[in-house]
Amino acid sequence: MTLPRHHPGEALLLDYASGLLAEPVALAIATHLACCPACRHAVAEMEAVGGALLDGLEPEPVAPGSLEAVMARLDRVDARFAAPPARPSRPAATPLFPEPLRRYAGADGRTLRWTPMVPGMSCAVVPVGGAGRSGGTAAKARLMRMRGNLPMPRHTHAGVEITVVLDGGFRDELGAFARGDLSFGDASIDHQPVADPEGCLCLSVTVGPLRLTGAVGRFLNPFLSF
Repeated sequence: MTLPRHHPGEALLLDYASGLLAEPVALAIATHLACCPACRHAVAEMEAVGGALLDGLEPEPVAPGSLEAVMARLDRVDARFAAPPARPSRPAATPLFPEPLRRYAGADGRTLRWTPMVPGMSCAVVPVGGAGRSGGTAAKARLMRMRGNLPMPRHTHAGVEITVVLDGGFRDELGAFARGDLSFGDASIDHQPVADPEGCLCLSVTVGPLRLTGAVGRFLNPFLSF
């Protein structure tokens, strides 16, 4: 099995380990972790260090009745955050989507509603619960499917775009990306991803809109809702 070559930065992994990321962004990182033993090990070490630091803190006194108040709030927890129902046994073949993406999109995304964007490219919104906000800006998760050798419109990012390859691959100015690889884009990146000959399926999480930068794309920006 080929291991990922493109990974999240240390700061992003630390935010994930600390539970600071919006749920769509955390989903993208967790999907990469499912394919990347090295990043899983790094996150485990960060969590272990955090746990050790907490263990070393002196306990603080709490107000009388605090435990009862917390337990009462847990009894009223939103059903969205309840444990998922038990799943039937999986087939021997490895599902296309790794956990935890399967919890949101099924084994291969067929149950989602796919919408054509341009010829050869379609997307499906991933129903991620929770506030889905990062830094006050809504974070959105989508599956993107492109036919072989299709170039995306050249673009940059008003915020952040995190892309995790699920099948096939793509290439751009930053390199070649295959299954499990994570691409991070922000306002400093202006690129035009091109799908590999076999096509590309990926999870894309955006915080803020994309900005088209090609000669024609600039005129289309006012009409974009992506």
